[in-house]
Amino acid sequence: MKMKTAGATAVAAAALLALSACSGGGGTSSEEAKGELNYWLWDPNQRPAYQQCADDFHKANPDITVKVTQRGWDDYWATLTNGFVAGNAPDIFTNHLTKYPELIKTKQLLPLDEALKKDSVDLSIYNEGLADLWVGEDGKRYGLPKDWDTVAIFYNKKMTADAGISEEQIKNLSWNPKDGGSYEKTIAHLTVDKNGKRGDEPGFDKNNVAVYGLGLNGAGGGLGQTEWSYLTGTTGWTHTDKNPWGTHFNYDDPKFQQTIAWYAGLIDKGYMPKLETTVGASTADIFAAGKAAINVNGSWTIGQYTGYKDINLGIAPTPTGVNGKRASMLNGLGDTIWSGTKKPAAAAKFVEYLGSAACQDVVASKAVVFPAVKTSSEKAAAAFQAKGVDVTPFTQPVKDGATFLFPIADKAPKVEGIMKPAVDAVVAGKNPASSLTQGNEQVNALFK
Repeated sequence: MKMKTAGATAVAAAALLALSACSGGGGTSSEEAKGELNYWLWDPNQRPAYQQCADDFHKANPDITVKVTQRGWDDYWATLTNGFVAGNAPDIFTNHLTKYPELIKTKQLLPLDEALKKDSVDLSIYNEGLADLWVGEDGKRYGLPKDWDTVAIFYNKKMTADAGISEEQIKNLSWNPKDGGSYEKTIAHLTVDKNGKRGDEPGFDKNNVAVYGLGLNGAGGGLGQTEWSYLTGTTGWTHTDKNPWGTHFNYDDPKFQQTIAWYAGLIDKGYMPKLETTVGASTADIFAAGKAAINVNGSWTIGQYTGYKDINLGIAPTPTGVNGKRASMLNGLGDTIWSGTKKPAAAAKFVEYLGSAACQDVVASKAVVFPAVKTSSEKAAAAFQAKGVDVTPFTQPVKDGATFLFPIADKAPKVEGIMKPAVDAVVAGKNPASSLTQGNEQVNALFK
């Protein structure tokens, strides 16, 4: 799932640094698994599934009760950080790959290795690469995968049909950073000004646009998960020198800067909204209001887009790129245990259940996200299909090996603190893409 904001991250990191010497957490080998556990997550759409998992777990383990709490993204992390400081954080919580490196450093997470070994947990049940994401630099495992996500194109079928663009065309777009390929041509043709002129027609007024060809999620910061990573992923560019735990970033690479320059150029041409208009706005809601013909977004938003009853929705794969192939960032959430829990054995048992096919089949049946367990993921695709939603554009990149892992590195909040304003300035037209070299130097200085 996409990281929605970096606003509170630096404050949270500073607060946690003071805790690194005082966080506890014991082993699980001799403790009896019983008591009440608190489990937190941030996605309201997933709460019903995980409440059922908690209920099913309690039936099988009557000595353990699980209370499930859901909070919105910003409130979630702020309250969680306060809980670390106060010593009353939840026993188990959903974790994000941008957050957990700092939580390892500040000793807020309990390693799972001992419990997983004792219970002979099979890590091969997960989609390739997902389990590895939760192994820290110290070689210890701090979480079990719960789901995964990729990105694809949501499009308004009426708008594409009115523009004379077939579904076959929208599903076979190509892109390059020089002229944008058929992807840019399509975006231009789908853009319509208030006088009815299309973006590729003479007389198009880029300052008075009624419908944008491509909606804007934002500038993307240093990650670009739903904004531009599906493009840079086809150029041979990578965020870091290695993943996970890279220590050298590549924002000075011409391949990256050319892609960002192209992306910013869509705004200058009037094909995409100005960056300042996205502040506080929902890209999906703007799409639903008929103000954008195409949105690129993550699989976690499928329910939101399919919920717009006035839109005849289509879903298409991202365009093929410089290497002639498609690319999508593969992200995954995980469940982790707070190191200060008073019930580590019970917590470990519940985390193992959350990561099992038994629970993830329940999640799959709700057709909200794709669970991490391979067989459960297939059941989720079938559940979406039963609802009339073809999710192949999200699942095919995984089957084709066309994904690359979400970049995991130490000092993620500081990296984003540098790169978000730097990329914002380029996309807003205030700085040239070459200015990102300076930001890259600042980022790499963090690791020296």
